Amino acid sequence: MTTDPSLRHGTSLDERARIAVVIVNYGTADLTTAGIESVLAHDHGGRPVELHVVDNASPGGDGALLAARHAERGWGDRVTLWRETINHGFGRGNNVVIHALKRRADPPRYVFLLNPDAALENEALAILADRLDANPQAAAAGAGIALPSGQPVTAAFRFPSAQSEFAQAMNFGPASRLFGDRLVPLPPDRPEGPVDWVAGAAVMFRFSVLRDLGGFDPDFFLYYEEVELMSRIRGAGHQILYVPAARIRHAEGAATDVKSGQVERKPRPAYWYDSWRLYYLKTAGRGGAIAAGLGWMAGAALNVPLARLRGQPLRAPKGFFRDFPRLVMKPLLFGRSK
Repeated sequence: MTTDPSLRHGTSLDERARIAVVIVNYGTADLTTAGIESVLAHDHGGRPVELHVVDNASPGGDGALLAARHAERGWGDRVTLWRETINHGFGRGNNVVIHALKRRADPPRYVFLLNPDAALENEALAILADRLDANPQAAAAGAGIALPSGQPVTAAFRFPSAQSEFAQAMNFGPASRLFGDRLVPLPPDRPEGPVDWVAGAAVMFRFSVLRDLGGFDPDFFLYYEEVELMSRIRGAGHQILYVPAARIRHAEGAATDVKSGQVERKPRPAYWYDSWRLYYLKTAGRGGAIAAGLGWMAGAALNVPLARLRGQPLRAPKGFFRDFPRLVMKPLLFGRSK
């Protein structure tokens, strides 16, 4: 059940709040608790902060566990728990709070999304808000991210394309160099500045832009929803900033078991392929989506002999040549729009 504090009390928890933090939990109550505590442990440069935790109908009683911790640890009205009865996925889970904030007479200036398997390492919220305050053209700012080991990971990206799909799937030096300016991941040591999009694990949005664009597209369940949203933000004429001085620790994939660059080949869930197809349909049209799909398939096919010659694992996810034609290319070629 959703509990909207603005409806319950007739006003927001803190009408002065300038930053609303949203964490969407699914089966990661301990990590979510650590993330909550990391937010509460910082002073955010004196900025008022309210924290919203959406439990996406987690199995195993996460909602009750988080409610108990809310009482035991004295989080009080600094933390609002939204106990949902269905799993909305990432974007729609965040929309639960975003749409409630839209109903307020005085909503926060910024919304910061934090993954349930992530935690603040410094005054990241203050740093990101300061950058957005100083740059009115920017509508979002993403933090630098490191694994629990301290190893920095890519958190800034280019938008994907048919060329990037081909080169990354082929995994061959000459192809990667040929399309080097189209490859999606930017280096982990990328300096601060504008980029196409940033990791959704730790990103602050200007709330007025989120409101105007309607938040996340509800057609997505999980994956690519933040890329599509930032594509719309860029299309509306705003900048996306990468701000590595804001630091986040991220146990990547703890909630979904899908990790970037993982060595062990695992099959991708059907919703991952659905999201891939939806992203290209919405941003490049059917023709662009088909071109990107053909690019990925061609690159993956060429990677097979290359990987065998080099004694390397295949680049494509396990089951790719079975799942991708069925879940992506067939719907694209035979007219399914969603």
